[in-house]
Amino acid sequence: MQDFNSLIDIFTAFPDEQSCINHLEQLRWNGFVVSPFDPTSKVYKCKDNKYRCKNTGKYFNVKTNTLFDSSKIELRKWLAAIWLVTSHKKGISSLQLSRDIDVTQKTAWFMLQRIRNCFGIENNDDLNNTVEIDETYVGGKSKNRHNSKRVDGLQGRSVKDKTPVLGMIERKGKLVAKVVKNTSCEVLTPQIVKFVKDALIYTDEWWGYNSIKKLFKHDYVNHRTSEYVRGNVYTNTIEGFGSILKRGIIGIYHFTSKQHLQRYVDEFAFRYNTRKCTESGRFNLLLRNSEHRLTYKELIYG
Repeated sequence: MQDFNSLIDIFTAFPDEQSCINHLEQLRWNGFVVSPFDPTSKVYKCKDNKYRCKNTGKYFNVKTNTLFDSSKIELRKWLAAIWLVTSHKKGISSLQLSRDIDVTQKTAWFMLQRIRNCFGIENNDDLNNTVEIDETYVGGKSKNRHNSKRVDGLQGRSVKDKTPVLGMIERKGKLVAKVVKNTSCEVLTPQIVKFVKDALIYTDEWWGYNSIKKLFKHDYVNHRTSEYVRGNVYTNTIEGFGSILKRGIIGIYHFTSKQHLQRYVDEFAFRYNTRKCTESGRFNLLLRNSEHRLTYKELIYG
């Protein structure tokens, strides 16, 4: 598989639509075409890069049931967009992408959301050994807003104007980050049980973690007394990811609604979990797992 070390390499490797199709077919099927309608069916090759599923009689191509499905944007621009969003350390805004690949800002935003919809493949791993858990809040400080947008009565971990994100990371391993509605025991515990398996858990003193003491080995640092490290007990690793997430959102995207926040979190989790991959490896990993179609209606009203 060819390495791509720059955007120039992408355009050189994919000079036309057919070269893009050939690359996607190799990644998706590797010489053995599988029907998206019936994986057990025999497949017939037709003209113009089309195939027919024998059992269903339906026609398809390599873009069917993927993020490229029903898109009028040429594949060269799609692959350039994927390269840009996966290679930039903090992502790329829809305004910048629209200028880079010559599409409208609205089109670039929809393309980015379709790409982000595939990032979840790297945000669902089981976590073992030693796991740090912490929650962060996305939304900015009320005091920095215009008077008309400030929210009164905020205190501590208030979710009146911010959205909490629960982060869990296996030391020297993978990370999982999920948007949650609040940070109560009732909400946090099911998320922790879902992803953490056989592990020693470290958190801060927040009471929302009290229930996990009955399920896992658990220790914590008390931030209220300015305790941040006690031997091997600390949450610095997951707190670092929280800082990366918030700096990226503030610096690149400026604002994200609660409705779409999980996709942005998935993007940063994907980038973190593939930090040891080459840029071409990260690019091809997403293409191999692009079978996640998102319609505009689902994006806006879902």
